[in-house]
Amino acid sequence: MPYYNHHIQSKLPNVGTTIFTTMSQLAAAHDAINLSQGFPDFDIDPKLISLVNNRITQGPHQYAPMQGAQRLREVISEKVYKLYNRHYHEDDEITITAGATQALYTAIAAFIKENDEVILFTPAYDCYQPAIEICGGKPVFFQLKAPDYGVNWEEVKKLINQKTRMIVINTPHNPTGSILSKNDLLELEKIVSNTDIIVLSDEVYEHLIYEDEEHQSVASYPVLADSAIAVFSFGKTFHVTGWKMGYVLAPENLMQEFRKVHQFNVFSCNHPLQLALADYMSDEDNYLGLSAFYDEKRTMFLEMVAASRFKASPSKGTYFQLLNYSEISSLSDVEMAKKLVIDHKLASIPISVFYHANLDEHFLRFCFAKKEETLKRAGDILIKL
Repeated sequence: MPYYNHHIQSKLPNVGTTIFTTMSQLAAAHDAINLSQGFPDFDIDPKLISLVNNRITQGPHQYAPMQGAQRLREVISEKVYKLYNRHYHEDDEITITAGATQALYTAIAAFIKENDEVILFTPAYDCYQPAIEICGGKPVFFQLKAPDYGVNWEEVKKLINQKTRMIVINTPHNPTGSILSKNDLLELEKIVSNTDIIVLSDEVYEHLIYEDEEHQSVASYPVLADSAIAVFSFGKTFHVTGWKMGYVLAPENLMQEFRKVHQFNVFSCNHPLQLALADYMSDEDNYLGLSAFYDEKRTMFLEMVAASRFKASPSKGTYFQLLNYSEISSLSDVEMAKKLVIDHKLASIPISVFYHANLDEHFLRFCFAKKEETLKRAGDILIKL
C-alpha cells in the first residue's frame, strides 16, 4: 500500500542513539562485562522488596496526587531539613517525578523559551542539551578539563548576559566523578543573586560521595536555594534504576511553574512504590550508609587499576571512575571503547561524547556499582592490557 512520504524537519537533527544504548548493545552482542551503563548488578535490599510487596497487596492502586503521595513528600521534607537545614513544604515545594530525567526535562520545559541561553558544564550528562534545544533554547558551553574538572567562576561570569535564563550544575558529577565545593556554591550564589537566572541542580548522586567530603546541595545555601530547582533520584540511591522514580525540590513560585508542565507530561507516578519508598526512607540508615557501601567497591576497583597501565584520579562521587589509557593506546576514546568490548569483553563509556566539541583526552568511564565478582573479572582484563 502506498504511503505519504512526509517531509519531517527534526527538532533534534544531530541526535541519534545514545552512547549508553550503543555500548550496552555492543556488550550484549559480544558477551562482555558491562561497566558502561550506570546500573547495579546486585540485588536490592530485601527489606525494600518486602515493603513493596506489602504496599502492592494493600494498595492503593489508583492515581497518586499529581504532586506525589503525601506521606512520601513528608518524609522527603524531614530528610532534607536534617541534611541541608532548609525546610521545603511538602504541599508546595516537593514533587515526585518519573525519574530524574523526566524531572530535568520538565524543569527545562517549564522555564526555557525561544532564544533563552542555558549554561552547561561539559563533559555533561547527555539529556540536558536536547531538552534545551527542543524548547528553542541555546546551550552555552563551559568546558571542564582533566584532571580535576574544576570550575573557573570568573570565566563563567563572562558567559552571562541578558539572555541567560538558566545554569545547569551536576554534583557529584557524571561522567567525571568530581564534586563541587562549598566555595563553588558560594561563587554560584553570588552570580545568580539579584538576577532572574534559575539554577537547575542535578544531585542524583547526593549520597555517593567519598574521602570525607560532604555533598554540597543548593538547598544548603539560602539565596541560591531561592533561585534553584534541585533534582534527586530514588533509582540511583536505592539501586532501583528501573523503577524510574525521583523528586524535585524548589521554592513555591518555581514549583508552581514546574507542576504546570509536570501535570501534562506525567501527571502522577506509581502510587504503591511511592508509599513503599516512604516506609523505607523512614530509616535514615538506608541512605546514610551508602557512601561507605560504595567506597568499598571504589577502593577495590582502584586497587586493581593500580596494577594496570591505566591511570586514575580517584572518583570523589557517583559510582563512576575515569581511567586514562594514554600509556596503552593512541586510539580515540570511542575506538578504544569499541576495541575493549570486541577484543577484550569489557564495556565502558568514552568521555569525548559528553563534550560539545568532542574533546578527547583518552578517558573511559567505568561503573563500579557491581558485585565483587564482576569487578574482579573486569580488573583481570584491565591488568592484562
